[in-house]
Amino acid sequence: MKLWLDADACPRSIKAFLLKTSARLQAPIVLVANKGQFVPRSELVRLVVVGREIDSADRHIAAHAELGDLAVTADIPLAAALVDKGVVVLDPRGTVYGPANVKEALATRNLMQDLRESGVDQGGPPPFGPKDEARFANALDREVTKLLRR
Repeated sequence: MKLWLDADACPRSIKAFLLKTSARLQAPIVLVANKGQFVPRSELVRLVVVGREIDSADRHIAAHAELGDLAVTADIPLAAALVDKGVVVLDPRGTVYGPANVKEALATRNLMQDLRESGVDQGGPPPFGPKDEARFANALDREVTKLLRR
């Protein structure tokens, strides 16, 4: 099992949870970003800095993540591509994407994008907070446990 993080817009606390999980499990983690970031020195931690082109981090993760890996991303098209490969996908708010819900999430995302492009202001998501952190930590623990049992 390898952990993948779409790191550019990920909340700091979620990145910290993943780094602790990597250390606890001795599982490699790859942070993929468009610019450099601080990562602790560890043989388990790797930072991949990709180009600044739109979706370059997503393309890198989609190309390299494999069946049995776990990825964290808020990007629903990336989540859909990873689910199709058998990767377990969580968003930073603790939603677990799988075959049963990722297509619906993608359709909703596309509809909301169309509405925004037509000028309808839907607002944004609520601020990220402690309840989101708790949901993420619980989902991460649950999904990692399932992966380790396989």
